[in-house]
Amino acid sequence: MEIGFFQQVHNVVSNIPYGRITSYGSIAQYLGSKGSARMVGWALNSSKNNTKNIPAHRVVNRNGLLTGKQHFGGANTMAELLQSEGLKIKDNKILDFKEKYWDPNVEIDRN
Repeated sequence: MEIGFFQQVHNVVSNIPYGRITSYGSIAQYLGSKGSARMVGWALNSSKNNTKNIPAHRVVNRNGLLTGKQHFGGANTMAELLQSEGLKIKDNKILDFKEKYWDPNVEIDRN
């Protein structure tokens, strides 16, 4: 049985380690859908209906901006979750983006 795109996104995001972040575009590229970053965002927005805890707060845009923050209930919830994992944020942007970046295209073994 083939897994749908949203579930594939959820599976990738579930692999992001505590204290690390990735981008919507990197997930799309990993799934063979380069250019579908927006669809990754939609999949993550739907993750709040999933009984499994999906760490969607660990996914940001390619520049480290918290572009999905409005989907976390409070204006600062996404930032607070990331800060609780040790990330530094200023003006809704991750300051240590390159150091904390986790690339599924490199980190996940495709075997």
